[in-house]
Amino acid sequence: MSELQTHASERTGAPRIVIIGAGAAGLMAAIEAASAGARVVVLEKMDRPGRKLLITGKGRCNLTNVEPMAGFLRHFGDAAPFLKPAFHGLFADGLTRFFEQAGVATVTERGGRVFPASERAADIVDALVKAAEAAGAVIRTRCAARKLIIDEGAVRGVETGAGVLHPAEAVIVAAGGASYPATGSTGDGYRLAGAAGHRIIAPRPALVPLVTAGGVAAQLQGLSLKNVTASLWAGGRKQASEFGEMLFTHYGLSGPIILTLSKRAVEALERAADVVISIDLKPALDERLLDARLLRDLSEHGKRQFHTILKGLLPASLIPVCIEQTGVAGEKTGVQIRADERRRLRLWLKDFRFDVTGHRGFAEAIVTAGGVDRAEVDPKTMESRRVRGLYFAGEVLDIDADTGGYNLQAAFSTGWLAGRSAASQGPARTDTETRGHARG
Repeated sequence: MSELQTHASERTGAPRIVIIGAGAAGLMAAIEAASAGARVVVLEKMDRPGRKLLITGKGRCNLTNVEPMAGFLRHFGDAAPFLKPAFHGLFADGLTRFFEQAGVATVTERGGRVFPASERAADIVDALVKAAEAAGAVIRTRCAARKLIIDEGAVRGVETGAGVLHPAEAVIVAAGGASYPATGSTGDGYRLAGAAGHRIIAPRPALVPLVTAGGVAAQLQGLSLKNVTASLWAGGRKQASEFGEMLFTHYGLSGPIILTLSKRAVEALERAADVVISIDLKPALDERLLDARLLRDLSEHGKRQFHTILKGLLPASLIPVCIEQTGVAGEKTGVQIRADERRRLRLWLKDFRFDVTGHRGFAEAIVTAGGVDRAEVDPKTMESRRVRGLYFAGEVLDIDADTGGYNLQAAFSTGWLAGRSAASQGPARTDTETRGHARG
């Protein structure tokens, strides 16, 4: 996309707001602020808005989730109280209504996940850009923010490349985190916030695939398991469990339930704890019911070989792994399987283990954990408690959640609140801007 050149007419006396970042949070902030009458300029360092949005949900864009508020908030852990005001301002129903009014129909899929009916993330980005421009916002691409201008405890503007100054009564930092850096999320917001005096909680990958020891995962590469339970153990203690779908890769484990467990796994690895993922391949059956099932299968198919009987229990690629790890010879017939061998099989089916040795990097992390310390941001407005007129929205904040649409909703909601709050600021301090090329 070429640089957007739309210019809004000046609104005398209205606050002038500069937004850093044209992602989910930045664009929603622009829409809300401009709709409230503010003069809005969005600075985006990439060549087009919404780069990261375009790849979310594997290009389908999982916008939000229809889970009720109480359950929704639980996915954010200790950040839940901070997000309540933003969610009360804009929640899932309001977000889907906004997009449907913008011509983007939505559908709800398994797990309450909401997607555009077209399955095209580009439709979401286009709707946001059109709404922002229609409200009067100016979006300037290839325009990277280098420095916040702060004087007497208040933000005065943003300096971009070649020393171009963008004066402002308010600045909203919505520059994203550090995940998927190729989309422009390279931690710029942390640098700007840190220079403004904010404490930055060390960024780390979240919702990220895990690396495991040995060659078993690579042997199973491409195998997806559904309706299994994965449990995370750290330092010999069970930390959490998730039920659903997972995937084996050439380096380890991925898929929805692994990604959900990954934040705690990363934190445990940073503590140098021993980290293990245990997979229950038959979570619908407890030990007693599973043993009865195995007894029945071995009895009914007593003349068949063990590796053939396993076809009724496991995907084909898992059978050699099962035989190797249980130590039960694949050539044995059902009637030859001893009680101790059946016990080993039962235990393995309920506790298929992988030692976790690491995790993939920011380039493969869906979101970033860490960021601007929430204690230094007013949750009712998203304004900095350190610098007047400075606001934060989206992934630059120390908020992250499970996979399933929760993180994008948080970006939209905090952007909405920041935009509304910034627009309520007093009259403009200046009507001039150092102008030049739209590229900063």
